[in-house]
Amino acid sequence: MKTVKEVSKLTGVSVRTLHHYDAIGLLKPTRVTEAGYRLYDDTALRRLQTILLFRELQFPLKEIKEILDSPGFDPMDALEQQIHLLELQRQHLDTLISHARKIQMTGVTLMDFTPFDRSEMDEYAAQAKAKWGKTDAYQEFERKTAGQTPAQLKSTGEALMEIFAQFGAIRHLSPASGEAQALVSRLQSFITEHYYTCTKQILRGLGQMYIAGDSMTENINKAGGDGTAEFAHQAIEVYCK
Repeated sequence: MKTVKEVSKLTGVSVRTLHHYDAIGLLKPTRVTEAGYRLYDDTALRRLQTILLFRELQFPLKEIKEILDSPGFDPMDALEQQIHLLELQRQHLDTLISHARKIQMTGVTLMDFTPFDRSEMDEYAAQAKAKWGKTDAYQEFERKTAGQTPAQLKSTGEALMEIFAQFGAIRHLSPASGEAQALVSRLQSFITEHYYTCTKQILRGLGQMYIAGDSMTENINKAGGDGTAEFAHQAIEVYCK
């Protein structure tokens, strides 16, 4: 076990911040000695690591606490999403650096503000919060799935994969084709009916998750064949724009 000072030295998080995390229930010490010293074990340090990753992604402390305390929170799934968000953040910074260098080289102001667009990151982050946090979408998901048997949940999941199988069957077409756009509309309606209200913002965030390269991507490609996840993502992008 490590003292609060040792944790501070190890992580770079100030003692004052660790005390604040304790006060708001975000990171409680594993044990407090009779003398009042806070002690942290490896489990607490792992939680702190997850907290710091979310902080790097600019998640508010209140939302981080809600996510970590959510019954459906899976640390490894969360890590996959954090990695993808960090990659999006890196791409965003690279774009900004390139844009600034162009201004520096030309000596003029470039009237192009697209490098400042954070919508992709924001939409993906919103979907992550809906999945793990106590957002309206997450609460709606809990209400709609409450009381369902494992067989019922499996049946719904299989019906969702059938939609992706249909995406796979037409992936030789343009994502903007009438057939592809009709499938996106059907997908949106299905999610709204069985999981939570699927706004265009959430739908676009889901589209980003489909190509994240994790188990979701694998399952979609398994249902519809290689490239199905990417095709569905492109079709969703057209639909949402």
